[in-house]
Amino acid sequence: MEVGVRIIGIILRLLHFLLVPLFWMRARNTKQVPPIRDPILLRSATDLAAKIRNGELTSETVTQAFITRIEEVNILLNAVVEDRCKDALQEAKECDSRIAAAKRDGTMHQLFAGRPLFGVPFTVKESCSLEGLSNSVGCLELAGRRATKDGAAVHLVKKAGGIPLLVSNTPELCLGWETTNLLTGTTNNPYCLNRTPGGSSGGEAALLACGASPISVSSDIAGSIRIPAAFCGVFGHKPSPGIIPIEGHIPTLNDENYSKYLVVGPMSRHAEDLTLLMRVMGNGKCEQLLLDEEVDVSKLQVYYMTEASSSAALIPVEAELKEAVTQAALYLQSRGATVSKHYLEDLEDSVEMSVSVFFSMKDIPNMLQDPVNPKQDKSLLMELIKYILGFGVRSLQALGFTLIHRTNLFIPEHRTVHYREKTERLRQHLQRLLGSSGVLLSPAHSSRAHAHGEVFVRTSGVAYTMLWNGAGLPATAVPLPSVGLPVALQVIAAPNQDRLCLAVARELERGFGGWKFPTV
Repeated sequence: MEVGVRIIGIILRLLHFLLVPLFWMRARNTKQVPPIRDPILLRSATDLAAKIRNGELTSETVTQAFITRIEEVNILLNAVVEDRCKDALQEAKECDSRIAAAKRDGTMHQLFAGRPLFGVPFTVKESCSLEGLSNSVGCLELAGRRATKDGAAVHLVKKAGGIPLLVSNTPELCLGWETTNLLTGTTNNPYCLNRTPGGSSGGEAALLACGASPISVSSDIAGSIRIPAAFCGVFGHKPSPGIIPIEGHIPTLNDENYSKYLVVGPMSRHAEDLTLLMRVMGNGKCEQLLLDEEVDVSKLQVYYMTEASSSAALIPVEAELKEAVTQAALYLQSRGATVSKHYLEDLEDSVEMSVSVFFSMKDIPNMLQDPVNPKQDKSLLMELIKYILGFGVRSLQALGFTLIHRTNLFIPEHRTVHYREKTERLRQHLQRLLGSSGVLLSPAHSSRAHAHGEVFVRTSGVAYTMLWNGAGLPATAVPLPSVGLPVALQVIAAPNQDRLCLAVARELERGFGGWKFPTV
């Protein structure tokens, strides 16, 4: 326990209490995204691929449906950085021509071999790199930069027959949990346009949630898939590290632990599509995950926790989220699983552990580096003043990130080592506890989607996701029934036991209905 961290937590909780009226006023919704009228938009990517293969749908029809939807909703969401819809439509027509030729020649099997996504459109988080499109990742200094080649995971999805539509918005260099930056602007949550879709994969989550994308290539280093998925009521999976290639991701760090903490992973509206994308992006490495092995839910050991701790460093979990975790546990118990509530004592220090693991990495982007004199840093205070006056070059989130990085939340170096060791002990404990047949249910955040700007006083909620990156465990965000804003939890398993997370996600989708169209 760090007294300084607890004091900061108390101050943030007090600030949040005082600012509640302001955030409430800011979060009032005045507009709604248009309803989905085309049933194609409601189908899973798995189903779309099958219907394109058997001729019930054409790739052109499917691709055009999503392009039309993107044009309809993006004016409200501001989720798209740059699109390639014209090229995508041409590629869809070429897919249809190849299918017609293969039917005539009797070569359908050869055409679809190794191409489970043939003719299916998908979208890409800008940081994951799509050749020819913007690769600035919300950074003014990188404005106009384009990806010279596909990121490794994006390449694999294209190789499997997927048709990329666009790249979507992120925080500046993905350094934040609200999708806003000074280059592209702020992305809105489709359930309430005055709230955030989370970050850093907020653009993808917003598009998925309102039917403007069937599947997504995203990334997660501190909850960047799971928090937006939870805030937008869709599915998102943080894979075990080392399974899906991360080459081509922006930013990249020169640190041996970076590839353990950062993962590229799938997001979708339907749970079955997570497994499909895992197989595609894993490029053979998924064999060690045994994704094709059937999981008998009745034989699972399910542990659950509704709150990490009562630490002053953490904002308490909202009652609706606690109830969602409990109801999910009871449902799995009704399906035959052995269920028990579990308390992890180490999570009393979850904020300290998360910060110590993340900020121990080398080569974290220096947001204050002077481009004219790289050996000299700009003043954090002056950059903040410039931002307030309207001519700053760094987003407020990036400056806040820098403040945390520079101060390390006032945790001394020797204590940082202690918390990193504690994180490793937690990983080992959960690996033993969960084994090959156990999962842990937990909130994905302490709150539902909050108002734009509210992230600064609710930052501690990211400890619910950030910790599992440090521990190297797979985790899946799963939407559950709610009134108004989405409610979600995450399913955590031991290393390389991703199939358990995905199986529980599918079971909870069957039991509770999964994604629901925004109606607030």
